[in-house]
Amino acid sequence: MATAAVRPADFGNLWTLPGVYAPQADTYLLAQALHTEGVTADTDVLDVCTGSGALALFAARTGARVTATDISWRAVLTARMNAVRAGHRVRVRRGDLTGPVARQRFDVVVSNPPYVPTPHAHRRPRRHRPAVAWDAGRRGRQAIDRICAHARDALRPHGVLLMVHSGLCDVEETLRQLTDSGLRCSVTDRSYVPFGPVITERLPWLRAQGLIGPGEDKEELVVIRAERS
Repeated sequence: MATAAVRPADFGNLWTLPGVYAPQADTYLLAQALHTEGVTADTDVLDVCTGSGALALFAARTGARVTATDISWRAVLTARMNAVRAGHRVRVRRGDLTGPVARQRFDVVVSNPPYVPTPHAHRRPRRHRPAVAWDAGRRGRQAIDRICAHARDALRPHGVLLMVHSGLCDVEETLRQLTDSGLRCSVTDRSYVPFGPVITERLPWLRAQGLIGPGEDKEELVVIRAERS
């Protein structure tokens, strides 16, 4: 039986404070993967880089026990506020990736990390600025590499990581790192979306780096699923 597509309306009326990443095409693609995974009330879910809390709340609607993390205080406050407004219990912790829950294990870890390559790799965006939600170094992998390194330790046996990122930041490298860490992984979904304002602004630099061809006008988004044995 086909799985019904996740729609923006499925996230309800979310608020976002200035500087917090609002749900977009990558959020919906990852939510579809989470829906397909069959999260239930018996599932412990961790949402890394939660932003507005959209994915955490999407999981919480199933009754799952949900924890969310973000390095931005504004994101933490936004996610907490949205959980209260929606009437769902979500534990939101401020900190770097899986750091706030380093000794805990989860059935599902879901993450929509920053992944846009940036020419200003030496300048990390301030945590209260919007760019902290997307700037990820010259290769777009500052957060992705660290998630790959720590994902296995955050998962219970047979636990699953679901992560979305752009085709601009080397999907094969992500698959290699996750495989090398002992996880079974694959690309389970992909979508092509028109370039947003950040990519459009950086098009000359991205093309000079060979990341986007002259005739390309869409960004590939992929969902990677990695399972611990």
